[in-house]
Amino acid sequence: MPPLMEVILLFLKLGTIGFGGPAAHIAMMHDEVVVRRKWLSEQQFLDLLGATNLIPGPNSTEMSIHIGFLRAGWPGLLLGGAAFILPAALVVAALADAYVRFGALPQTGWLLYGVKPVVIAIVARALWSLGQKAMKGPLLVLGIVIAAAYFFGVNELLLLFLGGAAVFVARSGFKRPGPGPFPGLLPLGLALPAAVIPFNLPLLFLTFLKIGSVLYGSGYVLLAFLRADFVLRLGWLTDQQLLDAVIVGQVTPGPLFTTATFIGYVLGGLPGAALATIGIFLPAFVFVALSGPLIPRLRQSPALSSLLDGVNAASTGLMAAVTIQLAQSALIDPLTILLAIVSALLLWRTKLNPTWLILLGAVVGWVAGVFVL
Repeated sequence: MPPLMEVILLFLKLGTIGFGGPAAHIAMMHDEVVVRRKWLSEQQFLDLLGATNLIPGPNSTEMSIHIGFLRAGWPGLLLGGAAFILPAALVVAALADAYVRFGALPQTGWLLYGVKPVVIAIVARALWSLGQKAMKGPLLVLGIVIAAAYFFGVNELLLLFLGGAAVFVARSGFKRPGPGPFPGLLPLGLALPAAVIPFNLPLLFLTFLKIGSVLYGSGYVLLAFLRADFVLRLGWLTDQQLLDAVIVGQVTPGPLFTTATFIGYVLGGLPGAALATIGIFLPAFVFVALSGPLIPRLRQSPALSSLLDGVNAASTGLMAAVTIQLAQSALIDPLTILLAIVSALLLWRTKLNPTWLILLGAVVGWVAGVFVL
């Protein structure tokens, strides 16, 4: 099969079954492209992950774009990322249509009930594999410190910077480091209520383009940006509509940024959904295209390689902290705990594809929702 078709089919699949947020997506990508297909080494995968943490945008989508480029060149960059986004965008658009027609969201809690424990097991296995490479010796201590600091509320971008800087300084003989390759941050100011601005498609596109260009951090940061622009500044959404949009982004597979698809559809139908989706994801393609050629140079330079090692260790520590948080909401009763344990054992003892486990989790969740819960 041509490499480009391999990339398209892989990311269409991952975009369809990718429940659980960025940590789960990255774990599934690791299983597919490192463990099963051998497209990348552990170190290459870690370097890509570290690089995506240095630029704005959705990390898992940027990983799909990076991997597509390495496997199939520029066509792979474009179509790999698009294939990962498309399934989620279509599902979200369908839910937005139901929302507009009926004023409510379909019930999806039963699905997540069974899928979330499986996702925890998938992420745990990826963490074990990545951690062995990213957190050796002192880097293990760094990763643990980063994870602990995250639980104390320290900003994740600051932790990535500190992790990279700590290893850079330690390996360079405690010399003062020069400017690193970290992009500057645009502060998220307090948006003041404004008069309602008439809805128009060009402004919708430009607003999402701006958000995609400057957004670092978790889905909670995305919520802050969306509320500042669409509720307070433009007056196009109510708080309840915004919360409904974020809920849809969280309960559907694929990247959380498809929340933009929901908002675009509610405000402007299919044209609005298309422009919102393109606007928020387009910067990720641009940033990956610009930063991708720099990653091998980072690894070849001893000083910058130290920086990247620190970012990798910090990224793995953050991934572990987020997984612990997810586990607290996913493992809520004996059935979900059992499902997570069985999934973990199957992943460690067999070569079973995680796709089948996710489908099994969905079936268990459906059965529990219909006959038990």
